[in-house]
Amino acid sequence: MFEILVITGPIYLIIVIGLLAVHFALFSKADMRVLGKLVLNLALPCLLFNAVAQRSFTEVFDIGYLLAYAIGTLAMIAGGLFWVSRVCRQAAPADVYGAMGMSSSNSAFVGFPILLLTLPTIAPSAFAMNVILDNLLVLPLLLLLADGGGKEGCSNRQLIGQLLRRLLTHPLILALMMGLTVALLGLQLPTPLTRTIGLFAQASSAVSLLVIGGTLYGLSMHGMARQVLPVVLGKLLLHPLLVLAAFGGLGVMGLAISQEMKQAGVLLAAMPIMSVYPILAQRHGQEATAAASLLLTTLLSFISVNLLIALLHAGYF
Repeated sequence: MFEILVITGPIYLIIVIGLLAVHFALFSKADMRVLGKLVLNLALPCLLFNAVAQRSFTEVFDIGYLLAYAIGTLAMIAGGLFWVSRVCRQAAPADVYGAMGMSSSNSAFVGFPILLLTLPTIAPSAFAMNVILDNLLVLPLLLLLADGGGKEGCSNRQLIGQLLRRLLTHPLILALMMGLTVALLGLQLPTPLTRTIGLFAQASSAVSLLVIGGTLYGLSMHGMARQVLPVVLGKLLLHPLLVLAAFGGLGVMGLAISQEMKQAGVLLAAMPIMSVYPILAQRHGQEATAAASLLLTTLLSFISVNLLIALLHAGYF
């Protein structure tokens, strides 16, 4: 277990450092938003560009991985909607944001740094495919459901148009498309340009984890256990199990998927909720529950992710 903590310890230590930095006023909460924009708009796109541009098309688009992760995540969304609406008896859009919390992983700020330490050879490819799934499937679907199919003054066509415009201008999607273009055409970029991109990419892991810690400072879970616990259990336990089951099911059907890719998919599904979750939930007044869910999944993921990596190293999946 000590070997596992050697891998994940620095990840969570940086998160704690970010929290302490805000607590002792080295940075403000507003500074975390600025640093978060730096990561999302520059550092991570550069990292993603490098990851895709230096690999073949088949490495970036592993059909088995994409199908398995999509099936497991869609199953989690369906299960989350059923549980929050029927069992917890919460009306829309609370059920949608509950399902969003259970199915939307923090692949960028937490998942990729952990993958880079545990499965370095396939970490960039798995991260790139999760960017595709999150931005082209999971988030558009959930945002459409949250808006109730156009009940708030927008038709379905207008909502889809807004989502498409958002996607086409998203830095990660733009970086992905440019990286694919470079890879497909076999282009060799000038050395000064590749070094510049590399420098930004190197900043992504540490700064992203610092932002997570600073964002968590001041969040509270007071009086929200009933709403938060199902989201936490769904995100940290059920989501990775469903993704693992999807990989197993596709394997039985004869679709070849490498063991490392299976492990990467299950690990990414086990990550805490994406950091922008409370921001998205603000649109419908669900930000308090979303922030509490984000806090608890991030804290408990230290235990659950370490146990999962221990199982991985022991060869259980």
